[in-house]
Amino acid sequence: MNSTLVINKLTTFVSSSSAAARKLADPVWRFLTFSLADDAIYPARALCATIEKDAMSVAYGTRILSKTTIKGARDYPFEEGKYPQPDVFASSLSLAINDFGAGKAGITLSIPKAWAVIKTAEFPLAVKENLSSVVAYELDRITPFSSDDAFFDFRVVDEKEDKLVLLVIAAKADMVRPYIEALSEKGIGVGRISVNISGIETVFRFADKKAESIFLEIRKDSYEGALFMNGLIGGAFSGSFGSADDTSKLNTLAKEIGPLADTLKINEKPAVLNLILRDKNHVLKEMLKSGLPCTVRILNETAMNIRVPGYTNELPYAAVGGVLESIWPKANSLNLLDKGVHERAKPPLALTALLALSIVVMWILYLIAPLKIEEKRLQEIDHQISIRKDEIKKVEALKKEIDAIQADISTINDFKHGRPMALNILKELTTILPKSTWLSRLRITETTVELEGYAASASGLLSKLEASSYFKKAEFASPTFRDVRMNSDRFNIKMEIEGFTKTNQEKKAGENDEE
Repeated sequence: MNSTLVINKLTTFVSSSSAAARKLADPVWRFLTFSLADDAIYPARALCATIEKDAMSVAYGTRILSKTTIKGARDYPFEEGKYPQPDVFASSLSLAINDFGAGKAGITLSIPKAWAVIKTAEFPLAVKENLSSVVAYELDRITPFSSDDAFFDFRVVDEKEDKLVLLVIAAKADMVRPYIEALSEKGIGVGRISVNISGIETVFRFADKKAESIFLEIRKDSYEGALFMNGLIGGAFSGSFGSADDTSKLNTLAKEIGPLADTLKINEKPAVLNLILRDKNHVLKEMLKSGLPCTVRILNETAMNIRVPGYTNELPYAAVGGVLESIWPKANSLNLLDKGVHERAKPPLALTALLALSIVVMWILYLIAPLKIEEKRLQEIDHQISIRKDEIKKVEALKKEIDAIQADISTINDFKHGRPMALNILKELTTILPKSTWLSRLRITETTVELEGYAASASGLLSKLEASSYFKKAEFASPTFRDVRMNSDRFNIKMEIEGFTKTNQEKKAGENDEE
């Protein structure tokens, strides 16, 4: 008996200790995993455009430090009873973006409930880890569409012992894609696709914390609605009136709404119907108030707890809801553009990252400190150099003058030693030529000398020239002849300068090139 009492006390102590430890650890873990991109502090901007019969509604909102605000809304009327054409829709949305200055806002496209299928489906608990792939594979069983030709998304509604209950929303891609392509041509990228019913549910939950209710929107020849419970679409319906008779319309709506009202009553929730009456039929309105098994609240006549600056028309519920789905942290909305692919968000270790960043900063400072010291030393050296810059410039100028003079000297020496001076050749010719010889023309090149003139005997000149140490290969360049008037031989002699033939000149040029 005593042992049983001890075990019970230990069990109670461990249980209470575990609860206290969890209570203490939860805020610590939330702090360690807090992200700087968390919705509580990260700003966001969103714009939603709804595709509706007769019109398009656009709403724009922002979130700053978790405060969500609707900045404005616009309505753009179109042809009665028809959805807007994609190109006209894109042009109107482009105009709205310019009006709001929302060029960098995330764009949500809200489509009619009539274009979408909303279903609940059950799957074995074993597929939980691969739920996205399983839903995509089974989509044609759940809805009329396959995963290849549909935009879709899902959310887990309930998790039982061996089953998962999913809410699946799908829309045929061929209905939506023309609008996306038309917007793309205008440079507008769609980031989310939502269904108007989903946006309206978000509006009710945002404005009224007790959002369990039935929603109904009635147009002249059609209707659509849904049951909202626990932040989800518990059931959705839509259709057309077969008759214009008000009694027939009431009977049709009662069949749709009756089961939904019973569901609320079973869950001990008040059966409230939020009604938007687009058809201004006062007789039908009174018949609905008295003929439906629930309390009817006319939204056209009731102000919601949402303020839209500068907007005087009835609140565009679907457009405002689409904005809230994008920026309200508690929206928990579906995005049909994701096609069921849900990335698991890894908890960011903000504190760990902060500590790691501190270590990195300290390490960088440790590395930078010596560099800063050396940088100061270099600055001091640069300062000293700048002080002596004028002296350095003078030295460099003198060095350049010395180099130029040395180059001139080298050029003169090369010219002097490269070939005999013309003056020396003239002196040699004056020495060896007889006094009775005079020259009428003298041409000195790098390798040859050409003489033209008169001599008493021209033939004797060749031997004298060959005997000189300056010349060789002396020969007549043209025949000599006797000038009777001058009483002398006229000659034209060509000879090479000794030691400076053309071959030697080419050899010398090659040596200079090699140098």
